[in-house]
Amino acid sequence: MPFPQERPRRLRRTPILRNLVRETSLATSDLIWPLFVVPGSNVKTPIASLAGQYHLSADKLVDEVKTARDLGVMAVIIFGLPEAKDEVGSQAYAPNGVVQQALEKLKAEAPGVVLMTDVCLCEYTSHGHCGLLKGEEVDNDATLDLLARQAVSHARAGADVVAPSDMMDGRVARIREALDEDGFSHVAIMSYAAKYASAFYGPFREAAQSAPAFGDRRGYQMDPANAREALREVRLDVEEGADIVMVKPAMAYMDVIRRVRDRVDLPLAAYNVSGEYAMIKAAAERGWIDEKAIVLELLTGIKRAGADLILTYFAPAVARWLREAQA
Repeated sequence: MPFPQERPRRLRRTPILRNLVRETSLATSDLIWPLFVVPGSNVKTPIASLAGQYHLSADKLVDEVKTARDLGVMAVIIFGLPEAKDEVGSQAYAPNGVVQQALEKLKAEAPGVVLMTDVCLCEYTSHGHCGLLKGEEVDNDATLDLLARQAVSHARAGADVVAPSDMMDGRVARIREALDEDGFSHVAIMSYAAKYASAFYGPFREAAQSAPAFGDRRGYQMDPANAREALREVRLDVEEGADIVMVKPAMAYMDVIRRVRDRVDLPLAAYNVSGEYAMIKAAAERGWIDEKAIVLELLTGIKRAGADLILTYFAPAVARWLREAQA
């Protein structure tokens, strides 16, 4: 009915009314916290490009995960910085690699937390690309077995979920096959199904020391102009056995999140990436924006677009803010 009979403002008058009819809710259980583990002990070094985030040795990583768990953040994803890099990224799948050691320690000392791991070679190769090279091209098929070895090594060390982020064709099927063959049919795969060649990754590449030594990753990561292609990538990963699919980045790709949500009934993750985080932190530090209000609005928007899970460096802060709102 037209005004004055129709008055949408009636249900906006008070906080209780607004909460009662709210369509989208953000919860601590939606959050996955990305963390960076490094060799050594008693290491907690600030990451310059990611204010409030750190390079952590395994012992300090356990402390951080326990603190987050106490706030209700029950899932983390681990990225590793090895002691040494080589052409084939051998530390990625070494039994005593930095991520493998961290997983064993977390499993023993921080029970109850879902342990996810990044599966990719870029942090471990001397050239910084996500797979084996043939000349200056990444050799897709030759890379698959190494990704599978990495995923299995993570499962052996205690990973609950492995997350291939390399964007090699066929890697989900190869990883699923390798996990099943090694007795890890219970370990889930969260595929970076629609991962774009984005300018928003800059701070992460500094944090993970994973910038390519030459060229770029546009030959295997997606063109930011394409949305229909994302549906194809997601469909292929679902057919290959992915348990969770992801869109990365999130903020500039909410239309893609919505398209994927409308087509797929698997859990859908979105990565609120380093550049998105860094921009908000920088503006907040200058007093230009209200960090808490902006972050909660952004993450709610990502959920509204269709994401079930959100990988975000803001996870512990959001958990505190949500707890305070319920107090």
